[in-house]
Amino acid sequence: MKDRRDGAARIRPRTVVMSVVAGATMLAATALTAPAANAAASTLGAAAAQSGRYFGAATSSFMFSNTQHTTILNREFNSIVAENEMKWDATEPQQNVFNFTGADRLVAHARANGMSVRGHALVWHSQQPGWAQNMSGTALRNAMINHVTRVATHFRGQIHSWDVVNEAFADGGSGGRRDSNLQRTGNDWIEVAFRTAKAADPNAKLCYNDYNTDGINAKSTGIYNMVRDFKSRGVPIDCVGFQSHLGTTLASDYQANLQRFADLGVDVQITELDVAQGANQASIYERVTRACLAVARCNGITVWGVRDNDSWRRGENPLLFDANGNKKPAYTSVLNALNSVSGPNPTTPPPNPTTPPPNPTTPPPSGGGACSASVSLNSWSGGFVATVRVTAGNAAIRGWTVRITLPGGTTVTGTWNAQASGSSGTVNFSNVSYNGQLSAGGSTEFGFQGTGTGPSGTPTCTAT
Repeated sequence: MKDRRDGAARIRPRTVVMSVVAGATMLAATALTAPAANAAASTLGAAAAQSGRYFGAATSSFMFSNTQHTTILNREFNSIVAENEMKWDATEPQQNVFNFTGADRLVAHARANGMSVRGHALVWHSQQPGWAQNMSGTALRNAMINHVTRVATHFRGQIHSWDVVNEAFADGGSGGRRDSNLQRTGNDWIEVAFRTAKAADPNAKLCYNDYNTDGINAKSTGIYNMVRDFKSRGVPIDCVGFQSHLGTTLASDYQANLQRFADLGVDVQITELDVAQGANQASIYERVTRACLAVARCNGITVWGVRDNDSWRRGENPLLFDANGNKKPAYTSVLNALNSVSGPNPTTPPPNPTTPPPNPTTPPPSGGGACSASVSLNSWSGGFVATVRVTAGNAAIRGWTVRITLPGGTTVTGTWNAQASGSSGTVNFSNVSYNGQLSAGGSTEFGFQGTGTGPSGTPTCTAT
């Protein structure tokens, strides 16, 4: 039995057309090469690439052993998203003990096949590990910050778009936040999560993701107001995902809803598309595809699975391939719609995920020079995350130590990309094996989180 623990898999009220926002994976730069002018592409990914978009699918690393599934995945899609393997319970099953085995395998598969990866999801009220479910208040807030930092840092440079926060708004007519242990840490928790993710992976696109938001309704308007507020205050939000788990109808204002978010200056992505089988299935798939194509800032579409038997919606046969791997009429309607549009999408193309991360085993050079350090803070009542940038002077260095004096009562609770000599008072942070070597003028970053008040003085840097 496959693991169907994704948010989409929960039983939801059917009084509203379902739509879950999951991680939509962005197209790799290498996959953006379009076919010859006027040539109809023969696969979904290639057809989407003609307008600079992606067409992705959700999968799990254990499915790579299924030949039929993987053959279709590799042939048809230029983007993938992890169904479960990047969520909190999968990546941090015990506090501060991380497991990236399945997620790393998925990223490696994407890199090997010229696909991009969309990360799903850093913070979600559901699928928290048991230890986090039992937390509250400052302890949970700090655990959340540590989780976002550690996971986003691990995949830094390899994920195009992160679902930073998933499904934080309530269903119904209020347009307000969902009650959860995270919400009860303070109404700024979503903003804190986005700022923390930005510090951990500055080049990733940061998205908010939710369901039952297909048309202009109270819930989508509540999210719209949050995004508008974030944009006005400089909170780093780059995109909004629309899950679009659909029944037998599609909201008449689906495209208009996408467009109003795009008009706020964020990208929009259709992130978990599936449509219940019926007479309108092919038509609804086509209309969703054309709505995305009509909105310049719609980056692409991800379907939540490959074949009907891979879907969490068993019995509804909601995907583009049947259980035998055959293309359904809905597949043809989507492919034809994608082939009807050509020319580049004016949104910025994603980075190439095929670029390997730095090799931590590269030996450092001999010699050394001066260095400097600067600190940026993400603070809230009772805690903070500090991001420290270390920059070499006019000569290469092979190691560094940054000394930071903390205010009285402040305690360091976690450090990444550095080794700390203590947790209070004056703390020395030294490089680890993979980030001590810096070329002249080069820089690296490390971070730490703490309780109390963040440091305000200028740190000192000593180079090896």
